[in-house]
Amino acid sequence: LPMVNLLIEKAFKILKNNGRLFYIGSGTSGRLGILDASECLPTFGIENKIIGLIAGGDAAIRKSQEHAEDSITNAWKDLLSYNIDQNDMVIGISASGSTPYVVGGLINCKKNGITTGCITCNEDTKIAQNSDFPIEVIVGPEYISGSSRMKAGTAQKMILNMISSAVMIKLGRVLDNKMIDMKLSNNKLYERAIRIVGSILDIDKNIAKDLICKYKNIRLAIENYKSNDK
Repeated sequence: LPMVNLLIEKAFKILKNNGRLFYIGSGTSGRLGILDASECLPTFGIENKIIGLIAGGDAAIRKSQEHAEDSITNAWKDLLSYNIDQNDMVIGISASGSTPYVVGGLINCKKNGITTGCITCNEDTKIAQNSDFPIEVIVGPEYISGSSRMKAGTAQKMILNMISSAVMIKLGRVLDNKMIDMKLSNNKLYERAIRIVGSILDIDKNIAKDLICKYKNIRLAIENYKSNDK
């Protein structure tokens, strides 16, 4: 947890200064990074700031591209396609800590002065050696030997939740424990937004509904109600 906290503090500073946070990984680790990154827009209303990259590209999200992880140069090529620079931060995700795709990406980031971190489930790994903020979560052998999508994958997902959630809270994207910047993209979320506004402002549901219908945004609804109330 102390290492997780150090990484969170650095990631917060990076995003606060208009930088970006990249996750790079292969297989299960890559998919977990993409999952965490993709949830940041609907949950926190933040776009193109937390980006997940997987060895093998988008095709690898749905169908395994096992060979793709063996390239030590492709992660850097993928990062360059986003015009990565020293204002950004890259977190490598690898249960073994030795995935060539991730190792190569972190090595090139270090060479170019880009802040690095990692999440791994082994000690003294190559990705940790090339990370400014290494996180080593030792979960022990898997029930099915070598299948790191289980305990290791669960641990990685929990750490990613900690990182993105804590950073978004520190950026002010959450009020108390409520998602005031979430995207209202379906009926369920509209209903949730009405409940959130009603709870925060302590107002009748119908008034909260009118505010959401008018502003289509929880934060704007709250700010305008408070402003008019004064």
